[in-house]
Amino acid sequence: MVSFDTIPKDRLLDLVKTHISDSRMLELIQLFLDQDILDELHQWNPIAGVPQGAVLSPVLSNLYLNPLDHQMADEGFEMVRYADDFVVLCRTAAEAQAALAMMTAWVESAGLTLHPTKTKIVDSRTKSFAFLGYSFRGDKIYPRRESLAKMKARLIELTPRMRPGSMKVIAAELNPVLRGWFTYFRHCRWTIYKDLDSHLRARLRRLLLKRHRKNPERKTRNERWPNDYFTKQGLYSLREAHFRFDQSLRGNY
Repeated sequence: MVSFDTIPKDRLLDLVKTHISDSRMLELIQLFLDQDILDELHQWNPIAGVPQGAVLSPVLSNLYLNPLDHQMADEGFEMVRYADDFVVLCRTAAEAQAALAMMTAWVESAGLTLHPTKTKIVDSRTKSFAFLGYSFRGDKIYPRRESLAKMKARLIELTPRMRPGSMKVIAAELNPVLRGWFTYFRHCRWTIYKDLDSHLRARLRRLLLKRHRKNPERKTRNERWPNDYFTKQGLYSLREAHFRFDQSLRGNY
């Protein structure tokens, strides 16, 4: 990953001007680059660097790093990049060292720096590496630990034991979150979706038990509210969504 904290603003703006001639648009971009930074009570205007987190940042990253894409391709390296985050795929350790040396030289000449902790050589056959929220190891793909924890925290936030509303209402609120998460992480191993479905249903059963403490038939939670109960209430199933996605891929072959 490249750090844009040191990028020369004048060099970046000159590059933008080779693609944009509208003076009003250029002025807006200049204002974006020159905006102040407020950290607690300390405010300053950095002489270098691009504000991160705004919608314009990835566009400027693509523009500035485009020559790196071409150089790596010309040298025969396979690079996958999204904005300032990228992975170079190599066949041997020697090839990886050469790619890192070439990338380091280009980045320094462009006034940038490589992220000190995220830039490393990994043998993906034995160790995992993270990229865009995913964790890759061999042929196995998982969400990053942080990505999974963030999702679980969101589900906990939406399913407190004392929350009101019918199960259909709760399902309708959960579904956009589940569907959006699956849309992004649909390439992971199926066990992830099975475990998350189970985790969510367990929370919903605790919620229902809080509402319906009386159990004259002495049934377990799973017996009182089986998986099919939540399906009938309209709850989105990550495991079922992945099954349909997997079947659609198989149908294309």
